[in-house]
Amino acid sequence: MNEKAASARKWASRFLPLPTIIALAIAAYVFFMGDNSVISRMRYEHTLDSLRVELAAQRDTMLYYRALNENLVHDPEIMEHVVREQYNMKRTGEDVFVFDDPSTSKK
Repeated sequence: MNEKAASARKWASRFLPLPTIIALAIAAYVFFMGDNSVISRMRYEHTLDSLRVELAAQRDTMLYYRALNENLVHDPEIMEHVVREQYNMKRTGEDVFVFDDPSTSKK
């Protein structure tokens, strides 16, 4: 066993000098452990992707409410529709029944 270790050490010292080993160790540290490591970059990309998806959803919501707001200003029928459905308002002499979904109610 001692002969194998000496043989391996001799081979390493011949083909892998100490400056090369140090340079490889520094490169491995920078590549895997530093601030710009592969793992950190993958985490940053994942965060960016999730933020892009959230931004797209927020943009769609914003466009919906802008269009609704524009329609509310110009069309009184749409305003009545929104008021009656979302705020449970009614006309005089009219009964309104509100049904709650039991699966979404708080316990």
